[in-house]
Amino acid sequence: MRFLCKRLSRALYLAAATSSFHRHASLISRALSTCRSSHPLTNFPDHASRGVLAAQWSATQHRGVKIRGSDVKPGQVIERKGKIYQVLKSQHNQQGRGGAVIQVELRDVDSGNKTSERIRTEEAVERVFVEEKSYKYLYTDDDVVVLMEPNTFEQLDVPKDMFGEAAVYLKDDMRVTVELYDEKPMSASVPQRVTCKVVEAQVPMKGIAATPHYKKVLLDNGLTVQVPPFILTGDEIVINTTDNSYITRA
Repeated sequence: MRFLCKRLSRALYLAAATSSFHRHASLISRALSTCRSSHPLTNFPDHASRGVLAAQWSATQHRGVKIRGSDVKPGQVIERKGKIYQVLKSQHNQQGRGGAVIQVELRDVDSGNKTSERIRTEEAVERVFVEEKSYKYLYTDDDVVVLMEPNTFEQLDVPKDMFGEAAVYLKDDMRVTVELYDEKPMSASVPQRVTCKVVEAQVPMKGIAATPHYKKVLLDNGLTVQVPPFILTGDEIVINTTDNSYITRA
């Protein structure tokens, strides 16, 4: 029975990439559950027992889906005229009797060239799914950020501008998120909450009746942010990296 369970697990994994999976998914699932109940110690591949059954399309990497032009947003990867583009900017425009359109700025994934296009709001656009992975920050070399995959230790070079203004938050061993298409980085982001140290802050002055609600301080990464008046030089604070706002004292 244990041997059969292993064979079934392997068959499930192979069927995931073929059309036979969709025809026999329910049957395989019931048989797999039977093997588990009779042999709970049997090791089943995680991607075979959960990922494929939970999302059948995951067996096909980068499988796209149709979305409306009005749903096209910056950061997405789309396919147009046989080419793969990353959406850099999108703006809704009204064209009078011609209807509404979305003015988008696109970057060709292969060549890196930028182009602008108009997409009708009701036009069908093929969105391409990307792979999201976690990396560890190593160092920045001019305009290139060098990251490391924590499991394989392979290094990945990412253009610094992919982090945008949030690149100032990069620090040693920070975990960052990179979206990849065909092993090419599409976008990169730092954690939403980052701890920073205050290197310069005005000391509250005694005898002043009206105490300001916020004051400016200088952080160790060079940013100037607004914080409550009780924050002093040397304090560590948590910052929201999306808008550089103060969250709490660390």
